[in-house]
Amino acid sequence: MLRKLLAILSAFLCFGLANQGHAEDGYDLWLRYRPLESAARARYEPLIAGIVAPGDSPTIRVAADELRRGYRGMFGGDLPGEEAGLRDGAVLVVRAGTPLLQGLDLPFARLGGEGYLLRSATVQGKRVTIIAGNSDIGALYGVFRFLALLQAGQPIDRLDIVDAPKLQVRVLNHWDNLDRHVERGYAGQSIWDWQKLPLHKDPRYTDYARANASIGINGTVLTNVNANADILRPDYLRKVKALAEVFRPYGIKVYLTARFSAPIELGGLKTADPLDPAVRAWWQAKIDEIYAVIPDFGGLLVKANSEGQPGPADYHRTHAEGANMLADALAPHHGILMWRAFVYAAENAEDRHKQAYTEFQPLDGKFRDNVLVQVKNGAIDFQPREPFHPLFGAMPKTPLMMEFQITKEYLGFATHLAYLGTMWEEVLETDTFRPARGSTVAKVIETPVDAGAATGMAGVANIGSDRNWSGSQFDQANWYAFGRFAWDPDAKAEAIARDWARMTWGGDPVVTGTVVRMMMGSREAVVDYMTPLGLTHQMATGHHYGPGPWVSDLKRPEWNPVYYAQARPDGIGFDRTARGSDALAQYAPQVARRWGSLATVPDELLLWFHHVPWDHRMKSGRTLWDELVVRYDAGVEQVRRMQADWARLRGKVDETRWAEVRDFLAIQLDEAVWWRDASIAWFQSISKRPLPEGHKPPAHDLDYYKAITTPYAPGQGK
Repeated sequence: MLRKLLAILSAFLCFGLANQGHAEDGYDLWLRYRPLESAARARYEPLIAGIVAPGDSPTIRVAADELRRGYRGMFGGDLPGEEAGLRDGAVLVVRAGTPLLQGLDLPFARLGGEGYLLRSATVQGKRVTIIAGNSDIGALYGVFRFLALLQAGQPIDRLDIVDAPKLQVRVLNHWDNLDRHVERGYAGQSIWDWQKLPLHKDPRYTDYARANASIGINGTVLTNVNANADILRPDYLRKVKALAEVFRPYGIKVYLTARFSAPIELGGLKTADPLDPAVRAWWQAKIDEIYAVIPDFGGLLVKANSEGQPGPADYHRTHAEGANMLADALAPHHGILMWRAFVYAAENAEDRHKQAYTEFQPLDGKFRDNVLVQVKNGAIDFQPREPFHPLFGAMPKTPLMMEFQITKEYLGFATHLAYLGTMWEEVLETDTFRPARGSTVAKVIETPVDAGAATGMAGVANIGSDRNWSGSQFDQANWYAFGRFAWDPDAKAEAIARDWARMTWGGDPVVTGTVVRMMMGSREAVVDYMTPLGLTHQMATGHHYGPGPWVSDLKRPEWNPVYYAQARPDGIGFDRTARGSDALAQYAPQVARRWGSLATVPDELLLWFHHVPWDHRMKSGRTLWDELVVRYDAGVEQVRRMQADWARLRGKVDETRWAEVRDFLAIQLDEAVWWRDASIAWFQSISKRPLPEGHKPPAHDLDYYKAITTPYAPGQGK
């Protein structure tokens, strides 16, 4: 009897531990591969009866392993391999030229080097599914697409899908320091444990590579743009090599940030002048050394002459002269040089919106073909809303790559739900009118400036050591969306959100519909309760956590929120018309005319380009002051609606993740109210106008909000 009780207890404990081990915590991201419903399994099983993956390349092996992993999770068994032979329902994971495909008319010419096709076909009399590419990595991308179809419950009996990336370089920029602190990171420490590398390769590195490959990301910049020259030391290069070995089967190249003054700090030279022969020789030797250790090294990323970083201007050289020096050293190895256009200087009194254009546009056509000038989506700094950067369309002879920020430095860190897909779509679909109507930002970055020039997109990563990778469940969607937009800048945010919701939260249409609705309204809510109507950079300084529209005592004008709002008794907003800084002149005339007129500028950009009287009549019929208050309240109310929507999903998603999102929405509401009250208190102290009827006053006086300090907010630079 005792033995029986012990056996029952043991079984109970094992069951409990097993369930605990499989509890949802977000680690699996959108690659959850949870069991399918019986009807879906019955529909799919005859079509997935085995796997045929000829060849023994590392990439084909991981592609086959991923397919088996997905099958095991969704169907609860092992997928027969080549030993079972070709059969009806076999899934072929192959590349062009495989003898099995002989005689089939397949569109490999449309795939390029990384594209894939999924095709239902008959091979040797057997009905099969072909997953193929011109390269092994194309086949791997195809496997991930096939598994996504299964997760979403899509039909696979008549597949005819052809897909290829529109951009060549699709990279994450990790702002990770060698001490594992992540600048603007809100998901724990850096996942790169440099102390344990190269001898210990954390299994998490493989899962990182899997996740990136599943959305087509093909590169990762491991280190902060505020660079540390030590990453170029031989001992660190051996550590980088270990990561490259993990990533290589997944088609991911490693890149590093280069500190422009490294020849001084590591090489003992007295100068880093890019035209100095000794400096050029030092960089050539260093880059040759890197490629000797990592033959498929991707290249370098440089932040120069911005926010105190060293650069060619220190020696009275141009950005092109600095970039070309490094590009020339990379060229024999087919490496690329990404040179950031985010520049502003303390001694420059020019409107910060204008500085990058002023410095870079005259250099159009002067950069080497293997240089990508990396341009932020807007001209200031990853704000909740910005007009597109005027450099897009203005440098037709220079490869420009888009830089988005996935980590939410100015959008509530990890806790605020803010789906950035809508922001990125808004920018990418905007018409630059350069050279003509229809030249959207997406088309500008997709179109090579000549046959040998690269194209690309970079995203500042939100990944850290937190178990859920990104600090919150919903922030995973921004990582996912970045990969999708980097693959296809013409993609649509809502379709991406729907795909992510299905794979991340399950196939219940009620859950999917609710999650997508929350996501699609979330970023606009943040804009409204933080910076409505084109206001910008109203965050507390340094850490950018919480409101600080009154800050005016910092030594650099553009560090102060008052610089951007220009709030005075006569009105509010930054005049960038010809009467003011004339930043509008940097855009095509069609854009400048629309945004330069109070009659045609969208409300969302009004205060970005115009200083407007408080009593200006808005399109809604309200005064500007009343409209400002209405927008602040609309943002808060949208968070309340998201809370209510999420509450109704209790029991429809797993309890652990549901509770985390519930708690984070509570934080978001509390901070949205803080933003609303503090901002209204400040601007009312200047406008001297009463609140519109039905809108309650702030909970405290202005001094209360000014006294709030958060010196230990996460993610600050070190």
